[in-house]
Order: sequence, then structure tokens, then C-alpha cells
Amino acid sequence: MTTRVPEKTEVVIVGGGIAGCSVAYHLTKLGISDIVLLERKQLTCGTTWHAAGLVTQLRATRNMTELAKYTGELFHSLGPETGQETGFKQNGALRLAKSPGRLEELLRGASMGRNFGLEMHAVSPAEITERWPLLNLKDVIGGIWAPKDGQVNPTDVTQAFAKGARMGGAKIVENLQVDRILVERGRAVGVSTNEGAIRAKKIVICGGMWSREFAAKQRISLPLHAAEHFYVVTEPIRDLPRQLPVLFMTDEEAYYKEDAGRLLVGCFEKHAKPWGREGISPEFCFESLPEDFGHFERILDMAVKRVPALADVGIQLFFNGPESFTPDNRYLLGETSEVSGLFTACGFNSVGILSSGGIGKALASWIKEGHAPVDLADVDVLRMHPFQSNKTYLYDRTKEVLGLLFDMHWPYRQYTTSRNVRQAVFHDRLKALGAVMTEAAGWERPGYFSLDGRAKEIEYSYGRQNWFDIVGQECRNAAGKVALFDQSCFVKYMVDGRDACAVLSRICSNNVDVPIGKLVYTQCLNERGGIEADITVTRLAEDSYLVVTAATSQTRDLVWLRRNTPDKAHVFIRDVTSGLPMLGLMGPSARPLLERLSGCDLSNSAFPFASSQEIEIGYAKLRASRVTYVGELGWELYVPAEFAAHVFDRIVEGGADYGLSQAGYFALGSMRMEKGYRHWGHDIGPEDTPYQAGLGFAVKLEKPGGFIGREALLRQKEQGSVRRRLVQFRMVEPDAPLLYHQEPIWANGRLVGSVTSGAYGHRVRASLGMGYVENDDGVDASFLSATQFEIEVAGRRHKAVAQFAAQYDPSNSKILA
Repeated sequence: MTTRVPEKTEVVIVGGGIAGCSVAYHLTKLGISDIVLLERKQLTCGTTWHAAGLVTQLRATRNMTELAKYTGELFHSLGPETGQETGFKQNGALRLAKSPGRLEELLRGASMGRNFGLEMHAVSPAEITERWPLLNLKDVIGGIWAPKDGQVNPTDVTQAFAKGARMGGAKIVENLQVDRILVERGRAVGVSTNEGAIRAKKIVICGGMWSREFAAKQRISLPLHAAEHFYVVTEPIRDLPRQLPVLFMTDEEAYYKEDAGRLLVGCFEKHAKPWGREGISPEFCFESLPEDFGHFERILDMAVKRVPALADVGIQLFFNGPESFTPDNRYLLGETSEVSGLFTACGFNSVGILSSGGIGKALASWIKEGHAPVDLADVDVLRMHPFQSNKTYLYDRTKEVLGLLFDMHWPYRQYTTSRNVRQAVFHDRLKALGAVMTEAAGWERPGYFSLDGRAKEIEYSYGRQNWFDIVGQECRNAAGKVALFDQSCFVKYMVDGRDACAVLSRICSNNVDVPIGKLVYTQCLNERGGIEADITVTRLAEDSYLVVTAATSQTRDLVWLRRNTPDKAHVFIRDVTSGLPMLGLMGPSARPLLERLSGCDLSNSAFPFASSQEIEIGYAKLRASRVTYVGELGWELYVPAEFAAHVFDRIVEGGADYGLSQAGYFALGSMRMEKGYRHWGHDIGPEDTPYQAGLGFAVKLEKPGGFIGREALLRQKEQGSVRRRLVQFRMVEPDAPLLYHQEPIWANGRLVGSVTSGAYGHRVRASLGMGYVENDDGVDASFLSATQFEIEVAGRRHKAVAQFAAQYDPSNSKILA
């Protein structure tokens, strides 16, 4: 029998939608031509063929925007290069607003986009009418015009990628089912098909909505779920402009595009319909789902009012097809946590077409070089947690996330579905004390405490939300008395074994070969000097350490530790988060309160900052570490789960004499901003070195044995002053707008960077932010003092003062008290 597949190859790609074909095309561009792409039926037959083909460029971060920009540029050249037209039309896009909140969202996005190099303009209703004359603009107050956006034919562009891949030497085989991934010693080594096995060095899962179940055969978590996606195509409309811009009427959950003289009207409705919960047939091919006009009727009613011409034209096609969505509306890209050498590009949340070029380029580089070409933490599959592959969790969350594409992207917005997934031991007690719960990585954690019934539900706004004053009081109480924070969601790993010190010393940039009971703040770096993890490491014994990191980094940091531990090292790494809840007791009264509860001497001489000891509270023995993320004197208390409620009750009871209050994560966010404490994923990441991030104090270049990334830091240090540096900003105007993320930073009228994170500082009474500033001659104190800084918010610039030091207690006198 003649087989259509080779016995071995360098890379196998599973799935022939636009993502798989783009990855194949871009691998050949990097000189990797020994590629086999396997498609169970025909190219584009799953989701790609029926996508609307919208091409927009603005994304949530600079790197994601750069990849989207690259996609648009590639669509221009791909047709001429391959001889296969893509149908790309750069007819621009309009985004309209009916409310002040939506308009501010659009204007903030436009400011961000211009900082990323995109052409974006605010437009009035009159200017909107010039570009889209069919619209009824009675209640529209403004919008944004993006002339470089457009549309493309998804099937044609996929075929162009496939043709380009073949031209580069790739082999594409259709109508061939892949049964499973072959894994040996934790590494992908090939695939099994119904025509035999193929050995390979790297495997890529691009299986679209089949990816979750396919990966689950090898106990690999790819959390995604299909949902029904609806659009209608009208009959031809007389005199419809062929260059009509794509239109986003997100306040009405709808989008519009011209389609060969007809209008396509689609939606991302607030209450979606998940599909395929019990599995999706491998025979599904170029199929649509049953019509549900009742579900779409509400959208169509609004569309007829928005575009009156629709009332006089028939519907030629009512379409319903499946698309896959992830729990956070961001796709899954990169190397999986469970199996080395196994990559994925799936779960595209209806942005797969407009992301395809950048996805293919980034993942191809990742496969070749062994690391992401830029910081892609937003979409890295390692941000996901295994529980998120639960079918019921995904089914319920998918009802919400489809609509979130068009819903308001409010600051601090909370998911309403798939909640109460992970609860701390203290959950019910905190609720009884007035906690208003927020969510991170599935954890329920207090955002703030409503003590008198006020602000029980968040009222969203870009300004001061209804909990603002409540959080201010929590911050002030922590600064003046003492506050208790539930920090159970912080992730804890035990690293044990005779080689634990040597392995952690190699992974960490700071010196962790310290006396027992010493706590060390450190980063874990990649070979380029970029920050892969931001952690604390506490030495518990000669051969035992406690490593603590953020909730959202649980999978990622564990993978980093394990993959950088030599195979023959005598080291055992365990995640003990579930069994070790943690409380933060913070404020000047933390010492006398904890001394009364424990009977211990907690003075500076007996219990110095950055040290850790075992103490007793009530009937429990627990670990107390003197460290803080809020900038006040305090201790983190690590309590075995079975004793945690008992300890909590003792602290609350004893704290009554010291003015103890509960405090939540909104207060923690405000206070960490005042102290300039970095947040991995916002302020620091794989492209930022400790010197750029102002964390050089946590680097020990001369420690014995060196560490990963040392050589890169030495080279950077030899270059002198850094040209890109993280800076603290304080808005000058008392009523200055709040900063959140990616607001442009101007220096003497020149764009020099963007805000990485922001919050209001209640202890310093100012709107604060931090962000990277670039200057060819270096970013130092003299540059900051000689420069007039402004931060742009929603198209307007506001004066800001810049400094390296923390806005609150820069001398650290409070935490060292």
C-alpha cells in the first residue's frame, strides 16, 4: 500500500485552517521546509471557510498590534507572491458610540493605537455620514475612523498561505485523520494517523474547535469551546458603495460589511449559544448549524433601525456556524505545559483571520528559536490553568465571552459566569464581613469590603467607580492601623532535595544561597536577560525552599522551574498552593497585634525584614514572613489549610483592639502602585531586563556559578545607561483622569512610551501610573528632571511628574520600622 506521508519529518502541523496554513507558510520562510501539514478533511472546512473576514489592527498591547499590522501588510503582498488572490480590501473601519462611556473607550483606544503607529481619527456624526451614507445616526454621538482596516476572503487567503507553503517545500495532505500525539519521556516525537505514524521533532496543534478533545487524549489542557455565530447576507442593494467601510456598532452588538453589492450583518450577542459540548464529529465539514431566527431577531430589529435600507431588501442567506472561544477571549499560542516540543495555535475567538499572519510568523519563530520572538504573555497557552478545560466551566463561560468582544471593556470588569470555582478557606467568613468578590485565575478574592451595604455591585466607569471611597478608607486604615488581606491565591511551590540550592541559584538572578529563614526577592531570567518570573524564595532548610508567585503565573512559573531543572538533579518541585492559604497582616499595628497573638518578639532585632520564622497562633503552628506588597510594616502568614479558619478567627478577634479592618485587592493594587512594586505581565515580562525595570538591586552578577541570563546583563551593563527604563508617574491635576494601561507618554512633545499599569494612590492622593520611557541618550535622573512629561488619555494630554523612586515612603522607613 502506498502511503501519502513520510516516516519522519521535522515539523508536523495538525489542522488545515488559516492558522495551520499560515504556520506552514512562515516556517518555510525561515528555511524549515521539511514540514507535513495534515488535514482530516479539506483545507478551511471547519471554521475558516465561513468567517466574516474582518481585518482590524488595534489590539490590547503593542506586540499584539504589531502582529495584526503585519497581517494586514502581508495580505497586500501574499496574492502577488503566490498567484492566489486573497480578496483583501483596505476599505477602513468605523467604530461608533451611542454613550459617553463607549466614546471614551473608543478615544482611549485611538490614543493607544496612534502610539502603536496606527492611523486612527476621532470622527463626528457628520463625518461618519460621509463615509457611511446609509446610516441613521440619530443617537450616535461620535466614533473612530481607522483607514488601514478592511476585509479579506478567508478561504482565498488560506489557499494563498497553503500555496506559498507548498512553494517553500511543505507537504500538505488532506483527508487524513490524526489519531493522537506520540509522546516519549514528556516530549512530543510524532503523530499517529490512519495511514501510519510520522516521527517529528516538533508538533503543532492547529485543530480549531477540535483541539481541546484532541489534546485531552494526552492529558493536555487546551481550554476552548465552540459557540454558534450568526450573520445574515442581504439580497443585492442598489447603488451600495463597493468601498463601504467595515462598520462596528458594538452598542448594538453588531457589525456590517459590504459583500459583493450586498450587506453582511453579524453579531456578537451578550448571551451566546455554546455548541458541541458533548463533542464535535470528525466528519463535520463545510457544514452550517440550524437556523435560529428567534435568537438573531433582536439584532436584526436594531439593524433595520440603524440602516433603514434593510427594511426594503430581502435576506439571501441566514448563516449559523461554529467558532471556538477561550475562557478569557484570547487565543492559545505556544508550547504546551504538559509536553515539550508540542505547540499550539487555536481558540481564536473570531479574530483568527485578522491574526493569522502574525500568529504564523510568531509561532514559526518560536518553533525555530525555542522562545517567543516578542512578549506574547497575553496569548501564551501557559497562562491557562488545567481546571479551565472542564466542560461545564467552558460551556458556561462561553455564553458570556462571545458577547464580551463587543461589550464595554470597563476597567476592573468582572466575569459573571463560571464563578466560585476556587475559594479560599476564608471565603464564607469574608463574605459575611462584607466582601465583594472579584476573580483572578478562577480564584474568588475580595475586591473590597462593603461594610454598610453600599456598593454591593460594581458600577463600572472609566472614572472613579462606586467603590472608590471605600477602597480609600481600606488603604488609609492599612497605613494608620492594620489591615488583613486574603492572599490565598498567591501560588506556592516547595523545592526540595540536595540540589535545590544549586538549581535555584542557576535559575534566579539574586543570591538564594542564604541562611535558613532568609527571604529573597528575585527574578528568573531567560538567556536574553528578560524577566520570565517575579518571585520570592525563602530558605526553609539546607535542602528546602518555599517559592511564591502570583496566581495568574501558576502554570507558567512551574513549567519554567521544571524545564530549567537538569534531569539528573536531585530536586523535587511541588505545587502546595491548595494546602497553604496565606494572609497578609499589614500596617503599623501589625507588630503589636501579632506579638499578642503569638507571644513572640517581633522587633527588628528578633524578626528583621526579609526573614521568615515559624510562630504559633491559637492552636496552630504557621510560617510568618516579614515582607509586603503594600508598602507597610507587615507579615505574610502561611497557614496549613486545616488550621486556616481557626487562625483567621483568632486574628479578627484579637484585631478588634487594634483597629483591624479587612482590605481587598483594589486596595492592594492602589498601594502597590504607590510603592512602584512591579506586576509581571504588565510592568515586567520576557522583553524587559532587571536594569530596564529598575530591579538591578535584585541581581547578583558575581554570585558563584552564575545564572541564566547573566551574560546578557553583563553586555547591557557594559553599554552604560539604559535607553529604556521603567518610570513612576504622578498626574499633576487634582482631577486628572485615572490611568489603566497603554496610555501614551509624551516627553517635550515627543512620544517616548506608554503606561504599563495605573491606579489612584489614596495615601498620596493622586492618579498614578508607571511605564517605560525611551531616550537614545539614556533615561536617568537628569533626563527626568529636565523633561516635561504628559500622558495622553482619550486624545487629551495631561501633565505628569516622573521619578524613579516610589511615590509613597521612598526610603522604605515604614516597612523597616
